Amino acid sequence: MQRLRELSRRVEAVYGEIADTFSKYQQNQGLQCRSGCGECCLAPTIEATVLEMLPLALHLFDHGKAEHTLSQLEQLTEPQGCFFYQKLSFDGKQGQCSVYQQRPSICRMFGASGSRDKTGQTSLSTCKIIKSDKAAQYQQSLIMLQSSPPPLMMISKEQVNELDYQLGQTHYGINTALQLALEHVLFKASYSHDQTDQQIA
Repeated sequence: MQRLRELSRRVEAVYGEIADTFSKYQQNQGLQCRSGCGECCLAPTIEATVLEMLPLALHLFDHGKAEHTLSQLEQLTEPQGCFFYQKLSFDGKQGQCSVYQQRPSICRMFGASGSRDKTGQTSLSTCKIIKSDKAAQYQQSLIMLQSSPPPLMMISKEQVNELDYQLGQTHYGINTALQLALEHVLFKASYSHDQTDQQIA
């Protein structure tokens, strides 16, 4: 478990850098998300690696919620939005994250970020709501693409996932990634407990 905890601390350190980088760009360009918007959290296509969900899995374990959460995740019958998104409107588009401090990297970058097009050039990716709400800022950001390029989502995700090849190599639906992270933490915790018992004996 000690190795997992150290790995989790390293992931969280990179998360801090990612949050600062993307938040600074989005604020400077005026491309922040609409307050209370949760449309992206409803999308069943959002993916993460087991490594990205490790801080959250350990947080749940430390608060005695790992087994219960795992049981709930195992009962999900089809892909859906993030398990920890709390809907605050009838259509679900208004809401909040209930595990904000432990959210994975994709949630720290989403809104406005950079990607590579087929020619290898940097392009600006924003959600449709930001494009609509901040149309003038979006157009200005496109004009400034060369002088003020957006941070690249791919590079930031690689910063996290290269910390552990085994846990960071495969992307899953976000709920599946959390389920696998919880299983990994609970397995390691059980093994550590067995080892402790043997040493005491």
